[in-house]
Amino acid sequence: MSSQTAPKQHGLALPALTALVVGSMIGGGIFGLPSQMARAAAPGPLMIGWAITGFGMLMLALSFQSLAMRLPRLDGGIYGYAREGFGDFIGFCAAMGYWIGVWIGNVGFLVLLMSSIGTFVPAFEGGNTWIAIACASALLWVVHYLVLRGVETAAIVNVIVTIAKVVPLLVFIIVTFFFFKAGFLTENFWGDNAAVSVNGTSEETLLGSTMSQVAGMMLITVWVFSGVEGASIFSRRARERRDVGRATVLGFLFVLALLIAVNLLSYGVMSQNELSHVADPSLAGVFAHVVGPWGAKFISGGLIISLLGVLLSWILLATEILRIPSLDGVIPERIGRLNSHGTPRIALWITNICVQIVLLWTAFSEKTYEFLILLASGVFLIPYTLVALFQLLSSFKPSAPDAQQVRKRDTVIGFLATIYGTWLIYAGGLEYFFGSITAYLVLTPLYVAARRESGHRGIFKPVEWAVLAFLIAGTMTFMWMLATGRASF
Repeated sequence: MSSQTAPKQHGLALPALTALVVGSMIGGGIFGLPSQMARAAAPGPLMIGWAITGFGMLMLALSFQSLAMRLPRLDGGIYGYAREGFGDFIGFCAAMGYWIGVWIGNVGFLVLLMSSIGTFVPAFEGGNTWIAIACASALLWVVHYLVLRGVETAAIVNVIVTIAKVVPLLVFIIVTFFFFKAGFLTENFWGDNAAVSVNGTSEETLLGSTMSQVAGMMLITVWVFSGVEGASIFSRRARERRDVGRATVLGFLFVLALLIAVNLLSYGVMSQNELSHVADPSLAGVFAHVVGPWGAKFISGGLIISLLGVLLSWILLATEILRIPSLDGVIPERIGRLNSHGTPRIALWITNICVQIVLLWTAFSEKTYEFLILLASGVFLIPYTLVALFQLLSSFKPSAPDAQQVRKRDTVIGFLATIYGTWLIYAGGLEYFFGSITAYLVLTPLYVAARRESGHRGIFKPVEWAVLAFLIAGTMTFMWMLATGRASF
């Protein structure tokens, strides 16, 4: 793997890298947050959950920052760290898990985008009508063409789009602050016998215990923070390697402030029961409740810009996470080949064909956006936890005497991030864990082909045979869960 950094006069500077993080994180998630959280947790458990999430994700962001500073030779973020710490095959699994989560997320973004246009054009309502899918498909291939023209050019466009989509969120926060009523927030603070909507329908259910409410909101928070690793994925293209860590932390703190403000202010202008019944994008419904019908159109317009931007960001991420492993012989080399504009053309085609296939599937499914984001979030859990574990293990390696304090800090960060990642896997549910394992096994032939292509005598090392056996056992468990109804997708 090359340790060469990008030339100073070329590559992505700190503002562009930070915009990639913010642009990747601010997508559809924040615009659907009010109703999704209202269906999962009352204000008290919600605040506990945000405290855990904010702290845990901060530890993960600091892990990315620390690793970028200590190991600048590693490219590819999640993939690079997993491969360095646990070997080629685990690195392959991390890359594939992250890639799957990103392109599934892109399908969700397209569905929500069309649903937002439905605010203005009823034929698009729901986001999965045939006319909506046709327009979403056309948009997908327009973005495909833009990315083919060059990654760094697309990243500049992303900076502009990121600024444009943050403005409606700031307007929402400022205006809603003046209509905030503490009584809504404290009415049933812990959710005792609180009735909320089931998936936005007229059917209602009661919230569970405080801890079950906290656990229930955790998978949603993974989705809204997905993208925090954006700068590290593009580490090879950074103008200055130290900017990778800075961009990660700056982008994270900014988005965390936006998320908490939007979520808590929403709980202060409507009752939790009312919030749980608001249709997606629920932020539009909340703002309409505060300022009138024009509020829904204003937020929907911002969401359209936001989704256009995040779609671009996530397609960039998906292609880059396939390109880097191809340089290391972990997936076939031809997948990562660059065209004359510096874009991994085959990786881009594979990614967007997958998006197109699942996008067509949404026309026949009643479960669309919420299902897709939960599925994408579940797939992210293992790669994130591997990064945290690598941060912990790498902190034990010998360092200079004057770096002992930094080493201790990195150990604490890695330990806390690992605990948080493990908690997320538990809170997310076993069906997502074993579903991810199944995806890794299905894609393993790519790894086998790459190893043969690069002339390795043995496809798997002894410990990797054990990992492969675990993937097979996990896949069999997942099949059993599906057959017996213990996993519901």
